[in-house]
Amino acid sequence: MYPMDYEEFLWALGDEVTTPLLHECFAAKRTLGEAVHRKQMQQFRLYMLIGGMPQAVAAYLETNNFSKVDRVKRNILKLYENDFRKIDASGRASKLFDAIPSELSKNTLRYQVSKVIEKQRANDIREIFADLQDSMTVLGSFHVNDPGVGMSLNMDIDRFKMFLCDTGLFTTLAFKDNDFTENVIYQKLFHDKLATNLGYMYENVVAQTLRAKGDRLFYHTFPSETSNHTNEIDFIIARKNKICPIEVKSSGYKQHVSLDRFRAKYSERILASYVVYTKDYQQAEGVEYVPVYMAQFL
Repeated sequence: MYPMDYEEFLWALGDEVTTPLLHECFAAKRTLGEAVHRKQMQQFRLYMLIGGMPQAVAAYLETNNFSKVDRVKRNILKLYENDFRKIDASGRASKLFDAIPSELSKNTLRYQVSKVIEKQRANDIREIFADLQDSMTVLGSFHVNDPGVGMSLNMDIDRFKMFLCDTGLFTTLAFKDNDFTENVIYQKLFHDKLATNLGYMYENVVAQTLRAKGDRLFYHTFPSETSNHTNEIDFIIARKNKICPIEVKSSGYKQHVSLDRFRAKYSERILASYVVYTKDYQQAEGVEYVPVYMAQFL
């Protein structure tokens, strides 16, 4: 089973009204208004901190204490570590798992196995990677070489990124070497003071959201025709015999060069283009700007 998605998290908090209202706004393509949006973002950041693991959610409901929630998540991560030893006694599975936050933070075009495990490459850990995905502790996103409806037929199994199945666990794993008292991420994220270099947390929660919806995770990179820059589309999903590219922003920043170039290159294949970000819903020049709490409706 996957962790609770955002709608299920709200149910646990006794809120069965918000999700239908958000879906109505998304379907009608209308904004919520600044006050409502600000409240929804704070609620979603709470979800990112706690996550969807039932034990962590229960700890929050019982104590309203982030420290105790973090302790529960650390215990879950220890259980994972014990399970990884059964998957791979050499410790490679644990190393691959523990390095997920640092690999995402580097903003590289793939998970760099050789940087995590010396003298190992992606094809050396295929079986371990498959076991990690089967354990439902990690989510794999594969590079698709020719983005189209049949993405599974065009993916490169040795070019991938890894995400955690639960963003709440991701938050704890990223700072697991620090005591909770030193872990300022909780207060920074909850109060929207997240540093730019921690924006990969939003990419993880979008990956989690898409996978919970049943989408397989794919991304695409392609060289720029005018520079040495490599363009990257964070996620691509298939809808109605077309594709929808998704770019994730950890702020309200609206520039999206890679998305624009992708749209120009594959215009005939695209149904809709999305920027998932932290501001209210809006549309401009063929792009839908979707607040992260509405990613569940893509």
